[in-house]
Parts: sequence; structure tokens; C-alpha cells
Amino acid sequence: MLIHGLTPILLCLLAMWRILTPVLSHPQHSQCQLIQRTALCNNGELSSVPAGLPDNVEELQLNYNHIQTLQDNSLLRYPSLNTLSLACNSLEKIESHTFQHSKLLESLNLANNNLHIGSQETSHALKTLPGLRALDLSQNELNDEMVATLLQNLTSLEYLDLSGNLLQRLDETSFGDLHQLKELDLQRNIMYEIDGAFDSNPKLQRLNLAFNYLLCLTDFHMTQLVVLNASHNFIEWFITRQNLNDTFQLETLDLSNNKMLFFPFLPDHSHLRTLYLSHNSVSFYEHLADNSTYPNSTTTVEFYNMKKYMGNVTTQLWDESLHGDISSVETLDLRGNLVEYFPDGFIQKMPALSRLQMCTNCLETLNLTSEQFSGSLYELDLSNNRLSKIVADRGALTALGNLTYLNLSLNNLERLPSGLFSSLQSLRSVDLSYNNVDICRPEEADTGKDASSACADWKDIASLTQLYLKGCNLKIIPSSAFAGLSLTHLEMSDNPGLIVQESIQSLSRTLQHLGLGNTQIQDLDFSHLQSLESLNISRNSLAYLPPSLLSLDLKVLDLRDNRLSTIPSGQANTLASKLHTVFLTGNPFNCCQTEWFSTFETKKTINMVGRSGIECEDLIQMTHRVEHSQSFICLEKGGESIIWYILLFVPICLSFVGILAIVLLTFKPKMLQKSIKKNCLKPTSY
Repeated sequence: MLIHGLTPILLCLLAMWRILTPVLSHPQHSQCQLIQRTALCNNGELSSVPAGLPDNVEELQLNYNHIQTLQDNSLLRYPSLNTLSLACNSLEKIESHTFQHSKLLESLNLANNNLHIGSQETSHALKTLPGLRALDLSQNELNDEMVATLLQNLTSLEYLDLSGNLLQRLDETSFGDLHQLKELDLQRNIMYEIDGAFDSNPKLQRLNLAFNYLLCLTDFHMTQLVVLNASHNFIEWFITRQNLNDTFQLETLDLSNNKMLFFPFLPDHSHLRTLYLSHNSVSFYEHLADNSTYPNSTTTVEFYNMKKYMGNVTTQLWDESLHGDISSVETLDLRGNLVEYFPDGFIQKMPALSRLQMCTNCLETLNLTSEQFSGSLYELDLSNNRLSKIVADRGALTALGNLTYLNLSLNNLERLPSGLFSSLQSLRSVDLSYNNVDICRPEEADTGKDASSACADWKDIASLTQLYLKGCNLKIIPSSAFAGLSLTHLEMSDNPGLIVQESIQSLSRTLQHLGLGNTQIQDLDFSHLQSLESLNISRNSLAYLPPSLLSLDLKVLDLRDNRLSTIPSGQANTLASKLHTVFLTGNPFNCCQTEWFSTFETKKTINMVGRSGIECEDLIQMTHRVEHSQSFICLEKGGESIIWYILLFVPICLSFVGILAIVLLTFKPKMLQKSIKKNCLKPTSY
């Protein structure tokens, strides 16, 4: 009977024992967070894999711990694992039989460890993973031989990250077993040669070679590749294999930040949509074919040693076929090159072009009529060139009906095609900054017979919302300049002496961002701009804030480089309740009138940009940081300094001493003589 009575108790104790045993035996479990079948054990200072987790866990994250060795029995309890992450652990090796029972593992992250130490044994462990699809070995100080060893027999691998290692030279054996590879990241190594390295990867679609030391990419024949990033190398030539009729699947090609002199020799048949060539030395050389101008110039260039089994390749520099198939290009980025002109027919070969970025080149003339830009053109950036002339007829402008963003800033423009902007009815943003173009008055806006005009006219473009006119030598803005517009951004800084008051009144309902820096404004009334959120009135020698600012709901206010000595408490409190960002550096603030600083500082929602650089001057014009205002000796009432009292007291004392000396000399000269004799004319011992 006693035994039968104890049976239920024993069963309950047994059940509790089963529940508590893993928790008591493996206290590290408490450092993990379980979310369904995922165990998050990151930043737990673990030195080994926790053993008290549910045996059906499928994902285990052990990033940022102190696991140096992954032992053979580490994962025995978790046969259902398909994702394991051990990034940032100082991991040196994985023992050979660690993954013996992890047949379902598909994703393995070993980034930022020290696997170069035990790469040989780790390679044996990886070979036991028949279904591994994604492997991250980035930042492990691995060299060419180590990588070749680690990747042996990983035939199921589809995604591989080897970035941030010490790879120098790749050949056909480097990835020879990775027949299923689709994506490969090799950026930030020290590679200078990749001879035939990807011939065994017919499914490779995305390849990242950025930030290496490659000198050229010749004999390019990876027809299956969709994305190639070879930016930030030292590439001088990009040449596609000659006489290859297959259609390339390449959609994105990034060759930016290299040393290219020529436009890349692209495939004859491709689906290329995005071409990045910024920050090279690309130019066109069609003009060299004119032997009358350059009688000693050659018309061909020869390429040697392109492939050991190929002969020399000779080609004409200005042959249009060199550009390859660019008919599907939508984005062309040529910023920061040496382009002086476009070859004949070059633009016409890109009927799908929607974005052309030509900032910082050497263009002197742009003929929109002869170039025949596509009607799909959406963004055109020609800033920072040498443009002095733009030619366009009505038909060419009408064809650009989809042009939305036009940047012509930092050129030498003095005249524009008549009706340039009024013909582009989809424009949202125009930047004419730092040209010498005025704004048309009503009587000048007539686009009659003249092909060009010395002023710009927007003429009721309902779509225009952003207009930038910095540094255009503007003086008087016509009152009707912005009539019919719904501008949200208007930038007119760097126009000293600008008179703008009446013209911006028509924008009172829409204007949100206004730039009037360095315009010498003083008493402009902003009260009617009730939608204004951002205002730049820097570099205007303002001695006080315009009172009309206080009625606005400003979020950003730029007051840099004015002559403000203080901000009255009332104004500071009003601004503090609204502003999110304020710029105040470069003003000669009074060190004894800095209550406004405390007001802004206590308001946690305000960001005082350059806070440590906001300075003030004391009475003797010494400069201090306003944030150190507690070290200044000032009286609280009226903000007066005690130095005033010291300076007042010293002359009074000196005057009193002087008067006393005169009295003594006048009325009691004998007393002074006796005193001098007594102290100075003492007898000597000799």
C-alpha cells in the first residue's frame, strides 16, 4: 500500500526532474532567447555552444561571443539545425566531426573570426555538409591556398562571401567545385589577377570585385552574369571577348572609381540597364580621326597579351561598335570624367535612357537638337562643366516632355534656349546656381524669334517645386518671377544685395524651404510665409533676429556667421518650442548674455549643430566657448560683469592716491623730506 501511495509522487518528481535537469545542468541556456524554433544567444560571453536548448531548434545565433573552437560534440543535440551563425567569436577552428549530424544545415555564418589558424581542420568539417547553400567566410585573414582548401567539394554552395580577406590571385582551380554558385562577394581583398577564376561557375549571377587591385578586365565572357561590381580598383580597360554572339544577361555594371581612359567595350548583345562609370578619366577620341587637325595621330590602338592563346587585337578608337549594345541602358553615370563631347549617334543609341549624370566633366556645348535625347529622359545632371552654350529647338524640347530633374549649376551659361523651361512641363527641380543668367521680366518672357535669351522664364510650370538660383549675380527679383508656381524649395543664397520681398509673397502657401544666405538682407518680413519650415539667413551681418520669425513654425534655422550678440529670452523660448535644428556658429555672442544657450540646451528636441564651436566674447574681447559659460564671472541682474565694477573702482583709487600725494607735497613738504632722509640717507660703515 505504501508503494502504491508513493507512485503518483514519484511520477510527479520524475516529470519535474526532466524539466529542471537541462536548466540546472546548462546555466548558459538562460543567456539565450527562444523565439519559436530560433535561439538568439548573441553577446552572451559564451565560450561554447549552450547545450540546454530544445532539440528541435532550427536556427542558432551565437554572434559576438568567445567561442574559439567548435568541438565535435557541440551540435549533437541539435540535428534539426538549418542556420548557424558564429560571427565575431575569435573562432580559430571547427573540429572535423562537428557537423557529422547536421545534415540539414544550409546557412553558415563564420564572418570576422580567425579561421586562418585552423583552416585545414575546418575544411574537413565543411566537407560533411552536403546541403550547405550559404557560407560567409568574410574577414578571416584567409589567403588563396586556404580558400581553395576550405571550398573543396562544396558542390551545393550558392552564396559565398569572402570579402575582407587576403586573396591575391585567383585561377580556374579557386572555385572549381562550386558549380551551383549564384552570388560571390570578393570585395576588399588584395586581388590583382582573376585569370579564368569563374569558368567553372556557369550559374554565377552576382559578382562583387570592388576595392581590390585589378588592373584590367579583358576577355569578359560571363554571359550569365547579371550584376558585376568592379568599382574602386585600378582598371584601365574593360573589353568584352571578341566575336561572341551570345546575348549577355548583364543588367548592372559598376566600373566607378577606376583608371579608365576609354568607354568600356561592351557586349554586342546585352540587357544592360545601369552603367556606372563615375570618377574615371573616360573621354571620347573621335576628333583624333581628323588627320587635318592631328596629322601625326594614329587611328588604331593595339591590345597585347589579352589571352595567351590569342593574337594581338587592333581596333579603331572611334568605331561606334566599340560602345557595344547600349540600347537598353536606363542609367548612365559619367560623373567626374573628362568627356568633352558625345560622339555622333552616341545618345541616339540609348532610346531607353532615363538618367544621365554628367557632373564634373569638360562639356563646352550641348546641342539638344542634334543629340536627340530620348523622350524617356527623367534626370539630366550637367553641373560643374564648362557649358557656355545650349542649343535646342521647339521640337527637341517637346520631345523631353518627361524631364523632371535638370541641373545646370556651376557652368558658364549666360544665355539659354528661348522657352527652355516653359516647354518642359514635367519639371520638378531646376538648378541654375553659379551661372550668369537673370530672371526674365514679363516684357522679356516673350519667346519670339530669338533662339536664345539672357534670362530664364518658368511661365506657370505647375509641376515645378524646387528652384536653385545660388550665386547668379541676381539683384532685383521681378515681382511676378514666381507667379503661377507652387515652389516648396527656393534657394537664392550668395546673391549679395538681393531684393526679393515682393516676389516671394506669391509663394506664401507653398514655400517650405528658403535660402537667403549671404544676400545682405536685414529687415525682411517673413510673417506671410506660414508654411515655411527651413530658413537659411546665414552670412548676413544680422545684429538681431527678425521679429517676424517668431510667428513661423520653423523646424530648421541657419543663423551662422552673423553679428548676433545674444538672443533675448522671449525669442529663445519661442524658438525652443518649435525648432528641431539650429546653426549658430560664427556669431560674436556676449559671454554674459547666454541665457538663450541654456534654454536651447535644456530643450532636448533641439539639435544645436556644431554646439562645441559656438563662441562668445568677454569684455576684453577674449573668445570662449559658450558651453563653458559657467566659468564666466558675471552678475545675474542685467547680465553685467563684475569687471565693470573693478574697472570703475581702480581709477577712483588711483585718483585718491594722487590727490593725497599732492596734498602732502603742498602742505607738509618738510615731513616728506624728513621721511626721505630717514629711509634713504643712512650712514655707511665706511
